Amino acid sequence: MPTHRPVLIDELYGELAPAQGDERWAVIHTKPRCEKKLAEYAMRWGITYYLPQMESKRVYQKRQIEFTKPMFPGYLFCVINNDKKQRLTISGWTVGFIRVPVQEELLNDLLNIRRSTEPKVELESVLWLSEGLRVEIVKGPLKGVTGVVESHAKLNEVRLQVNILRQAVMVKLDPRDVKILGEYVIVEDEK
Repeated sequence: MPTHRPVLIDELYGELAPAQGDERWAVIHTKPRCEKKLAEYAMRWGITYYLPQMESKRVYQKRQIEFTKPMFPGYLFCVINNDKKQRLTISGWTVGFIRVPVQEELLNDLLNIRRSTEPKVELESVLWLSEGLRVEIVKGPLKGVTGVVESHAKLNEVRLQVNILRQAVMVKLDPRDVKILGEYVIVEDEK
């Protein structure tokens, strides 16, 4: 009976901080199911990376197996310059590189994701919203995290979005722990 050990890789190697010098944060599109392999390769070469992961459970022949899987399948976030880009390309696990025009936006998105994974809250992959209400979580383990909600009726479902990928994960929480940012108008249903 074969037993497979889960591949464990640190979510973050280095730190989530603005890139220095000629380096920039970039999104690397990886070959299918090669995110952890590329992250391990980057770590061996001293390349800062962030690979957000989430817990998953599966049942195989009456046994429940717990493992981590990439939150955004097919993508790895790295701090690179031309030399590091070439080094990662040589690995054979990259498909392409997505240029990040607004570094601060990506870094803020990644910091929100990172803060949500540390207290081990339950996250689920959901659709990215092009429009919605910007909110901030004001209580609990996710205090300070900003996200997007679909409407006033769904303040309990905060989406943490990575805009450059147009992907999101959702955390469910008490609507009293959420504060709407910016201006908004409440439209009452007419019955």
